[in-house]
Amino acid sequence: MMFFSSPQKRPMPTIFQDWHSDVTCVFARDPAARSLTEVLITYPGVHAILLHRISHLLWKTDWKFSARFLSAFTRWLTNIDIHPGATIGKRFFIDHGACVVIGETAVVGNDVTMYHGVTLGGTSWNKGRRHPSIGNNVLIGAGAKILGAIEIGDKVKVGANSVVMKDVPACCTVIGIPGRVVLSKGVKIQNSRGIDLEQPFIDPIGKAINCLTERLDALETNQKKAMFPETEGCNHCEADGVCQGGE
Repeated sequence: MMFFSSPQKRPMPTIFQDWHSDVTCVFARDPAARSLTEVLITYPGVHAILLHRISHLLWKTDWKFSARFLSAFTRWLTNIDIHPGATIGKRFFIDHGACVVIGETAVVGNDVTMYHGVTLGGTSWNKGRRHPSIGNNVLIGAGAKILGAIEIGDKVKVGANSVVMKDVPACCTVIGIPGRVVLSKGVKIQNSRGIDLEQPFIDPIGKAINCLTERLDALETNQKKAMFPETEGCNHCEADGVCQGGE
């Protein structure tokens, strides 16, 4: 008679695997990274995510105060504020880490790159979900603010200093205040690492002003032709239609 059943194999904790991928992904996304020692010692974004893995584990095991204490220490050390309740996927990289804020109910997917000054914030005081969900392979430019319980799709690029408060579908580029989708690829980004730094940022306001200017020029030309038909084709006439003479 067997008194003990054979123990089932359980997967080893993945925190060490996550740490390894968080560090090694830096070399694929930052040309300035030269050595493992340099990354481990001088990159505050790496320090922040490595310590967040621990604080998040404490948070999930109901060691709330310890998790918040470690999070506060991390903020003091790195100037990056990640709430221990935030769920962050694999290979997360904060480049030039400074003044980044990620709220409690935020969800960040895999292979996300984030620059300094980014905020994943809330727009409500409710205790439920109030922070954004970020998809996989997302690039968030410096100073961007993504606010509210919204969904940012996979392979989205958010322009620097944009303020996004609405859902963004996959494979789009969003810029401006408020954020507007200015480019939708609709196809998979052809990049083996899932990151495409080429951002064809279009200024929709400037584009609209240029269109209005061209339209006004066309209207003025048509109006002059209608009012002074006799001057059409005369190179010596001014805009008021008065002929200055010529051969």
